Amino acid sequence: MNEPKRRFFLAALKVFDLLLVGVSFGLATLFVVYPNQPLSLADFLGVRVTLSHCIISIILVAFWHGLFSFCGFYRPTRRWSKHVDVLEIAMVATLATAILGLAAMVLPIRMVKAPFLIAFAAFFATLLLASRLLIKRVVNSLRGSSRNLRCVLILGTNSRAVEFAKKIANAENGYQLVGFVDDEWEGLAQFKQSEFSLVCDVARLPEFLRANVVDEVLMYLPLRSHSRRAFEVASLCEQHGIVMRFDVDIFGLRSAAQKREEPEPALVGAYEDVRHWGALVVKRGLDIAISLTALILLAPLFTVVAILIKLSSRGPVFFKQARVGLNKRRFLIYKFCTMVPDAEKLQAQLETHNEVSGPVFKITNDPRVTPIGKVLRRTSIDELPQLINVLKGDMSLVGPRPLPWRDYEGFNQDWQRRRFSVKPGMTCLWQVNGRSSIPFEEWMKLDLEYMDQWSLALDLKILVRTIPAVLKGSGAA
Repeated sequence: MNEPKRRFFLAALKVFDLLLVGVSFGLATLFVVYPNQPLSLADFLGVRVTLSHCIISIILVAFWHGLFSFCGFYRPTRRWSKHVDVLEIAMVATLATAILGLAAMVLPIRMVKAPFLIAFAAFFATLLLASRLLIKRVVNSLRGSSRNLRCVLILGTNSRAVEFAKKIANAENGYQLVGFVDDEWEGLAQFKQSEFSLVCDVARLPEFLRANVVDEVLMYLPLRSHSRRAFEVASLCEQHGIVMRFDVDIFGLRSAAQKREEPEPALVGAYEDVRHWGALVVKRGLDIAISLTALILLAPLFTVVAILIKLSSRGPVFFKQARVGLNKRRFLIYKFCTMVPDAEKLQAQLETHNEVSGPVFKITNDPRVTPIGKVLRRTSIDELPQLINVLKGDMSLVGPRPLPWRDYEGFNQDWQRRRFSVKPGMTCLWQVNGRSSIPFEEWMKLDLEYMDQWSLALDLKILVRTIPAVLKGSGAA
């Protein structure tokens, strides 16, 4: 897990734990206080919240927050370990209850007595244990799924590099090792006897990055003798949109005590996506909410379109094709079928009629398109099944359009490949500025402009502009 994501989840976990304290306090009040002092709903809603209540609550929250951090509840080895420490949870619940008890002795909290404290401790321990078990189960499940692992390539084969590789040999740290890159040196013979593989030398690194899924490049070459090469690799990673990190031990930035605290060697980014991870979480939440709602509302339209396709042409209702996704991961895209069967095989015969620049292929009056397919394409209805891809997480509502592998292989400049360092989308700046009428190089520049200026507001603006662009049908082919 990269550092921005780690910090976001840590902050969210701290807030969540404090919410559990509040829920436990409420449950203890409901089951201990109210049975002895019955209140109607109107009386309960009419309870005044005084300034002293607010001050007491703030003081208690501050003490609880300090307690959880002091107990090491959020240390990396605790947060991301595979198992839940039941004794630690019991200790935290006991200390939280003790703080509440001491506060009741000093502050005017009359309802907090022995039965209340027992109920509070029981509720808090139970909720904390249940939430941690659920979180660990989800995290372990995600770590076991290859689609949620960060694919890392290690540059260098010295002892530090091998040590790091051994620590991420399993999926528990969220990494998947792609391999090592290095040139011939005196220690390479010993490395080749290890369990790890050398995928290429440094000279062939650009070619390797173009053809493989790589999320991060970790630099372990000695900087004293490889400073120029490190600069070249950093520039290459920036062109591809790949995160590059250095082992901070090279610079002597961390003490031994600090290093023991982390589950893996600490790394510092030379090139890294600077977008705020919290905003990306909101973006993903909007993707799920909007795509799920749209699929439900559009179900009748999907049914009608499926019937029309089956009545007007032979072949499947949905067209599925491998596309290039995040960091060159391949996924199957879903669209309504608008062409005759074996349309992809017929494309080679039509290459001379291609009307657009660059590696992509477009023909205004494509003879492979069926009559119903022309209507679906003109109205962009054929694109709607991609909402399934958005819901699955292969795509986003807004992002660079996903391309077939054939088109990707036609890219001849690495700066254009940076567009693949974010999730592809159903619509983007290219979509709302003319689509197929825009030259290929301008299209690529629009994608990079979107990435460099990205914000949630920009996404919403593009979504709003997509509707009139689709109705107008400009650039549709």
